[in-house]
Amino acid sequence: MTPLGAKMRELRDARGVTLKQMAKALDVSSAYLSALEHGKRGKPTWILLQRIIHYFNVIWDEAEELQRLAELSDPKVTVETAGLPPEATEFANRLARDIKRLSPEDLTALTAELIKRAK
Repeated sequence: MTPLGAKMRELRDARGVTLKQMAKALDVSSAYLSALEHGKRGKPTWILLQRIIHYFNVIWDEAEELQRLAELSDPKVTVETAGLPPEATEFANRLARDIKRLSPEDLTALTAELIKRAK
C-alpha cells in the first residue's frame, strides 16, 4: 500500500464509504482505485487527485497532505546515482535489495534519519 493509498483507505473507513462507491463517484473503476491504493498503479494525475480531495471534502492542510502523499506514492522508483560518490550507488542498491526485509518500525526510523540528515 502506498502512503496515499493508506490515507485514502483511512478517509473511506472514517466516512463509511466503500471502494465501489468512491470509484463510481470519481468515474473510475473500482479495480483502478484498488490498484492505486495498493501501489499497483503509479501516483494519480493532478486532476484525479483534485477529484479525490473534493470527494472527501477536505480543505487546506488535509488537501496539502494528500498532495504531499501523492508525490511520495510512486511505487516504481528510479534512483539516479550517476555523478554521485560510490557510497550513494551502494546505498541505493542496498536499499533496493533489502527494503522488503525491513519492518515498518525500521522504515519509519530510517526515513526520520534521512530527513534529518538531508536538511
